[in-house]
Amino acid sequence: MSCLTHPLLRKLLSLPAQCVPGLGTPRKGAVLSPKQLFLRHSCSAGPGLVTATDMVNYWQKEFETNGIPEARESSQYIVSFVLGAKTFQSLDSKSLQTPLTALQQEQIQQLSHKRLQRMPVQYVLGEWDFQELTLQMRPPVFIPRPETEDLVSLVVEEEFQKCENSALCFPVPVPHPVILEIGCGSGAIALSLLCKLPQSRVIAMDKEEAAVDLTRENAHRLQLQERIHIIHQDVSHSSAKQLLLWGPIDVIVSNPPYVFHEDMASLDAEILCYEDLDALDGGDDGMRVIKTILALAPSLLKVSGSVFLEVDPRHPDMVEHWLQAHPELLLTLRAIHKDFCGKPRFLHIQKQSS
Repeated sequence: MSCLTHPLLRKLLSLPAQCVPGLGTPRKGAVLSPKQLFLRHSCSAGPGLVTATDMVNYWQKEFETNGIPEARESSQYIVSFVLGAKTFQSLDSKSLQTPLTALQQEQIQQLSHKRLQRMPVQYVLGEWDFQELTLQMRPPVFIPRPETEDLVSLVVEEEFQKCENSALCFPVPVPHPVILEIGCGSGAIALSLLCKLPQSRVIAMDKEEAAVDLTRENAHRLQLQERIHIIHQDVSHSSAKQLLLWGPIDVIVSNPPYVFHEDMASLDAEILCYEDLDALDGGDDGMRVIKTILALAPSLLKVSGSVFLEVDPRHPDMVEHWLQAHPELLLTLRAIHKDFCGKPRFLHIQKQSS
């Protein structure tokens, strides 16, 4: 598996064996079949009958015993997924009290065993919601984080604000920007923007073929393929000519690799074993890709065009100083926005006229 060959992981002497598929086994008790388990214990629906609540409680204990983070949430997501629901809380009382079929019990057990191997829930289920979209997920493509939804909202707000500011007549014009996403991963940001801005077009690029394939797959599932152009390429090897197929860009948006290299070893086992580490590692100062994006941006953007970035909370001051040291780029840090934890997480950078 690739996570064992990455030089970072060779240093992780404490990495638990169960995080690697095929290596190590969960503690005794974790592999009891539902039949073995519930013949031993009386269940809420009666002896031998297993309900959704029984399964959640059982797998929560197994996850806790094996040191799996977010044990209850993991078991709830798995059980609700098998029952065709988004969340456990959305299941009605009938669904919670109806005994599970043998097939449902088997499906829950199979998915739970994957979680015991420290596979992220998003990969276990094979799908995850972002904004109002349900996206396919599979390793090693980067899993979109909840805070990144705010990055999408900032871009949408800015585009509508532009239209309001430029409106000389009624009705207010509808935004129709050309957007470039750098590092598209599963396509979460790009496809959300296409839905939120119905007149927009997006160029999405990623250096990883698995990410490009998944973005394309999600675009087709959501019937957005006609408004997105997907490029398999590293931004560091890109030229303005290649990215200007629809003319100058209104907005560049990116959730780039921004983790400081020294912090990589402290990431959860779920991340280290399954996700693409190159999508997280931003180099010694976390700004390797950020600097590349900013250096390329002036040749792509319209005057007053914007760059929206998700960054480490230590980066806003670093980025501002870097821009001040490169005045030829004509880029100005216009705003810093906080995430839902109150940390400075998002940057709005704007191109000035020469």
